[in-house]
Amino acid sequence: MPSYLELFFTFVRMGMCTFGGGYAMLPILQREVVEKHGWATEDELMDYYAIGQCTPGVIAVNTATFIGYKTRGVAGAIFATAGIIFPSLVIIIAIAAFIQQFAHLPVVQHAFSGIRIAVCALVLQTVWKMAKKGVVDTPTAAILLLTFVAVAFLNVSPVVMVVVSAAAGILVGLIRRRRS
Repeated sequence: MPSYLELFFTFVRMGMCTFGGGYAMLPILQREVVEKHGWATEDELMDYYAIGQCTPGVIAVNTATFIGYKTRGVAGAIFATAGIIFPSLVIIIAIAAFIQQFAHLPVVQHAFSGIRIAVCALVLQTVWKMAKKGVVDTPTAAILLLTFVAVAFLNVSPVVMVVVSAAAGILVGLIRRRRS
């Protein structure tokens, strides 16, 4: 069981080295929480990602809260959450103080372009890992494909597709039970 300070500083470290929001943070969360500390299994982390996506807030913050709660209860959730948001809070305050003075510089604009591409790569890595773990058969592959098409090309609300996908998963499970 980690100490409160270990939870806090582990999540501070993750928050400091992740740019691009919650999805870009997911590979680092997986490496730290599952591989390094063993605070959750890969399946548990996938469940936390899924629940974190379906609840209000940033997925990485929600996931940190779940992990903190699992390891140390309510206080652990508070320490993990504070740790994950602390670096962003400090960085945002610092950037806000100076961004107007430097945003027009070509070097800054190019740096942001490079960061955006790196974040895309991190998000794609996360999608790949989650797809490999979540797509286990033809029905789950169909749910993935239909959800992607609906959200990406038909402008269906992601919230609607999460509910529809959950219902489809339940239906697939019920059909399998009846066949058994």
